[in-house]
Amino acid sequence: MSAITNHLPTAELQALDAAHHMHPFTTGNELAEKGARVIMRAKGVTLTDSEGNEILDGMAGLWCVNIGYGREELAEVAARQIRELPFYNTFFQTTHVPAIALASKLAELAPGDLNHVFFAGSGSEANDTNIRMVRTYWAMKGKPSKSIIISRKNAYHGSSMGSGSLGGMTYMHAQGGMPIPDIHHINQPHWWAEGGDSTPAEFGLARARELETAIGELGEDRVAAFIAEPIQGAGGVIIPPETYWPEIQRICDKYEILLIADEVICGFGRTGNWFGSQTLGIRPDIMTIAKGLSSGYAPIGGSIVSDEVAGVIGSGEFNHGYTYSGHPVASAVALENLRILEEENVIDHVRDVAGPYMKEKWQALADHPLVGEARIVGLMGSIALTPHKESRAKFASDEGTVGLICRERCFANNLVMRHVGDRMVMSPPLVIQPTEIDTMIDRAGRALDECYAEVKSQGLFKAAS
Repeated sequence: MSAITNHLPTAELQALDAAHHMHPFTTGNELAEKGARVIMRAKGVTLTDSEGNEILDGMAGLWCVNIGYGREELAEVAARQIRELPFYNTFFQTTHVPAIALASKLAELAPGDLNHVFFAGSGSEANDTNIRMVRTYWAMKGKPSKSIIISRKNAYHGSSMGSGSLGGMTYMHAQGGMPIPDIHHINQPHWWAEGGDSTPAEFGLARARELETAIGELGEDRVAAFIAEPIQGAGGVIIPPETYWPEIQRICDKYEILLIADEVICGFGRTGNWFGSQTLGIRPDIMTIAKGLSSGYAPIGGSIVSDEVAGVIGSGEFNHGYTYSGHPVASAVALENLRILEEENVIDHVRDVAGPYMKEKWQALADHPLVGEARIVGLMGSIALTPHKESRAKFASDEGTVGLICRERCFANNLVMRHVGDRMVMSPPLVIQPTEIDTMIDRAGRALDECYAEVKSQGLFKAAS
């Protein structure tokens, strides 16, 4: 079979998928038995599956479809670029207009002196670039021993060998020989789960100062950089206490440690500003970008780099790059995506309309008997599921048992939300309207009710001892 149409029965599509398609982060045999949900088309914030169900996408794909689905402008730009110049590399002293224009636009949008872009095909690739870039930077400054990069437990920075090592997901490190050498992890600023009796302000300072302690233990002459997401996304939308980032910034400045802000999720409007660094008051030396850069319409990522770092790297040959660095079609699509975000005032919509309205509705979910807290910044939020609100207790069952039940009830109510352990997370397209937010919250509420009933009926509504 050389071609496939959208008219095969769902069961046949699922069988072909199970026979030949290896899915990311999936137990393949379990999915083959269950059958994947086949998504056929999408418009705005709504997906349609092969059975005709219309599903509100509360995750914007994978945190990425910022302008919503079905924008013809991006299809037209891609077709035009494919006809004009479908591909050329940027390796051998050559360039092309889409890469030039996109790099220039990103330099205009990025804060501070972040005026240079090294393109990649994804956030994983961009973070691999960052590992080599910061180590090369210090080597070119005569300090080759500065090679350690400090990250955080429960961080997500990609799934390649380098980026997966930067991340702090222990279940990822259990496979394939990660982390690579000279990556060190400190604790995350997750007050709800780990704050104990301390106030959020006290906890934020304590967790930030773990960076200073690590620098002292590892040696200032060995530490190259600190990398972190402004708000941890895949870790469960962990919003740090207000004391956290100012202290991190102070420490990086004091010890001349390069600060990498992983903006793959937070960037391009998700937090109500162009970048999460602006929302949280961070002054990074490098920003990792992907996802919302093209709203997922084309695979593209990159590193936006400061004048200082780019100046040093540019003084010699940087032996690094990807076939698709600055791919002309992906660059053209990304540039059109940025035009839409800017000219249609999508980020103002997040800050002034959708974000405040969603915050009001989202935080009200904390009244549900299954919910301990509901946190949100812009259009990324999370709710903590708990059997006992006051003590912030974990369930006695294995972590993620209740979260998975809740996620399945969301799907059953035609809502895509994701569970991270026993937290539910959301990040809908930035163009979501108040009436669509009402629909999303209504479906989330029904899913919570059904989850609560199922958890109680299974005897799972018990706190860990």
